[in-house]
Amino acid sequence: MGMGNLQRMAMQMQQEMERIQAELAEAHVEGSAGGGVVRAVVTGKQSLVSITIDPAAVDPDDVDMLQDLVAVAVNEALDASRRLAEQKMGALQSLTGGLGGLLGR
Repeated sequence: MGMGNLQRMAMQMQQEMERIQAELAEAHVEGSAGGGVVRAVVTGKQSLVSITIDPAAVDPDDVDMLQDLVAVAVNEALDASRRLAEQKMGALQSLTGGLGGLLGR
């Protein structure tokens, strides 16, 4: 494979990476806890967008439970965000798979 082809493949990979990064920045995923009484939304780049708490979940005598629900919902949303990023990056890895074999020679 010639140098021109390697440069073209590198440019394609960079363009694909930029496209994926833009998609992840715009994507929103949700996590919830307590049967949906606490919901967290994060971007595909794992930035917290919002937390929604059903007023029924607010018990002044049990703040610890509400804090736990918030943590669970945020962690669930972050896990979903990581899975989304891995899924989208899989396309880039398939593109780079052939290149890795060439560079390893």
